Amino acid sequence: MPELVFFSGTMDCGKSTLALQIEHNRSARGLAGIIFTRNDRAGQGKLSSRLGLVTDAVEVEEGVDLYAHIVDHLSQGGRADYVIADEAQFLAPGQIDQLARVVDDLEIDVYAFGITTDFRTKLFPGSQRLVELADRVEVLQVEALCWCGARATHNARTVGGVMVVEGAQVVIGDVTRSADEIGYEVLCRRHHRRRMTAASARAAALSPDVLPVTAD
Repeated sequence: MPELVFFSGTMDCGKSTLALQIEHNRSARGLAGIIFTRNDRAGQGKLSSRLGLVTDAVEVEEGVDLYAHIVDHLSQGGRADYVIADEAQFLAPGQIDQLARVVDDLEIDVYAFGITTDFRTKLFPGSQRLVELADRVEVLQVEALCWCGARATHNARTVGGVMVVEGAQVVIGDVTRSADEIGYEVLCRRHHRRRMTAASARAAALSPDVLPVTAD
């Protein structure tokens, strides 16, 4: 039976890499798919990973009916043996409903990839709808690590290396941005609660106010 599968995790855990691997494996077997994405780091109409892999995709604009797009593609003689939706957290809940309809009415597998929560630890609307509708939710097993070495479970937004907890839910950035730009960092829950990024931890360690540790 076809399925709607949601692959979720923090930033830096290999979601887009897995999406590209699924695309490669299926296309190598002669299957044809449609790839949707939104706000990819490589620009419009691209699905990319931090490993340097990239492929063309359909950029999903606000208000686009994904079910109608696929039906139109099929009616013009195209094939769609599977659908990949990367950056699915940025899709509207209604668009997630459309992907579920693709599975149920067109009997096409849909693989969605996305971050579950934003920098405020709040669910993205698209991710919330996927959790509600998906046949399976798979948490990726490649663990992203906090600067302290613990498993990273939260996404933090930084400005100049300082963690912020207010602002628009969607601001495009990346974990590779320089310290003076808007960027993102993955943290464990403890350091997300304390708003302690790698930059602030280094600053604290170098502060003259920190008491020296001496042997007894």
